[in-house]
Amino acid sequence: MGRLVVVSNRVAELDTQGEASKGGLAMALSAALREHGGLWFGWSGRSTEGPAAAATVHNHGGIEVATLDLETQDVEEYYDGFANRTLWPLCHYRPDLIVHERSFGTAYRRVNERFADALIPMLREEDTLWVHDYHLIPLARALRERGARNRIGFFLHIPWPARQVLSMLPRHHELVQAMFDYDLVGFQTEGWLSAFQDYVTDELKGEVRGNGSVTALGRTIQAGAYPIGLDVAEMRALVASQAARDTCATMKPSGDHKLLIGVDRIDYSKGLPQKFAAYEQLLLDHPQWREKLTLLQIGQPSRTDVEAYQELNDSLLAEAGRINGAFGTLDWSPLRYRSQSMPRDVLTGAYRAASVALVTPVHDGMNLVAKEYVAAQDPQDPGVLILSRFAGAAAQMREALLVNPNSREDLADAIRRALEMPLGERIARWKALYAGVVREDLTAWREAFLRDLLANQPTGRDTQMRPPAIAR
Repeated sequence: MGRLVVVSNRVAELDTQGEASKGGLAMALSAALREHGGLWFGWSGRSTEGPAAAATVHNHGGIEVATLDLETQDVEEYYDGFANRTLWPLCHYRPDLIVHERSFGTAYRRVNERFADALIPMLREEDTLWVHDYHLIPLARALRERGARNRIGFFLHIPWPARQVLSMLPRHHELVQAMFDYDLVGFQTEGWLSAFQDYVTDELKGEVRGNGSVTALGRTIQAGAYPIGLDVAEMRALVASQAARDTCATMKPSGDHKLLIGVDRIDYSKGLPQKFAAYEQLLLDHPQWREKLTLLQIGQPSRTDVEAYQELNDSLLAEAGRINGAFGTLDWSPLRYRSQSMPRDVLTGAYRAASVALVTPVHDGMNLVAKEYVAAQDPQDPGVLILSRFAGAAAQMREALLVNPNSREDLADAIRRALEMPLGERIARWKALYAGVVREDLTAWREAFLRDLLANQPTGRDTQMRPPAIAR
């Protein structure tokens, strides 16, 4: 293998040794880049009023980092527009929030072509490319059109929607056609892989074979499920950190009081209103738990310039105030809602202090919070994980209390069950969950994907052959 070239919408910050300063995924990818020698390419996060300059290249410990500025209109229409107001709600089953603007789709293609224009001069014949997430689905097609014959893999970090939902997107055929310019396409779960295969067989009249290959449009690619995991060594270091120990000692309740925790981006996919409703239902149905519980909900700000997110945060603040007004006393607030980001070591200490974690999105990608909570627990007295069936992690974490977050009564019952669970059952469930977190960690995910991407080299792709157009 030659160099590994990672392409993502944004590029992680790397230190002088080529190591990512934070974030398990960034650390895993930077480790792969250091191992193979590599390049990380993406948007700088900056915008310009006029035409953007060429990519800027820096070297960090043997890793080249290349970033590209985008014009303000591109940021508004490609990133804020098609990526976050069209594709994101579509993939999270919120058709009511999808914004259909032709200019958004045009900008999406335009920016992917700009990425390709900037990247193609940097590529070497033996490079292997790994493209990440929904912002860059058309990138391989743009690169192929410019002559790239390299092996190119794509990994989707969010859910792939069912065929009937995807068909709500104008030009949906074009989006899926572009995926056939990759050599390997990866999804988080078998369910989302199956949804992709179903679209191919029904809409594109393609064929799925037992060896993981998918054929349509005169092309055959590989497609598979690669559930992402944690950097377990990093989590162990966080658990042992002074900040985590201090936070746990400060936050762990005394006596028979118990702390419940939720950690989510402020996003409509995370099921935060449903979580608040279920917690209120618990307090209504089981008054014996009043003044003995505190739900700490950390809402990490996200896409604050998108109106739907602003409205969600405002409604959550109002709902938290209403619940505290209805049930709180002079010295007890049942729900603490904090709209802020926290350092990871502090967050790890909060996980360890909590008797129950509520990870209850209505539709989500993997959701690594569930795995982080498990990894942070005291083996002698672990907490209980309540996990939505609609999070990608549910396929791997069957020993959690799996719930439908849309039923406030069922979720309230799960909270009560978690609070009353005997120590022996808590330990048994935690041991099984932790073993899975260790076994299916971030390194295993990275190595599995790269192994399959590099299989059967070199690529025999003919860049002159284009898929036939499909009538829409």
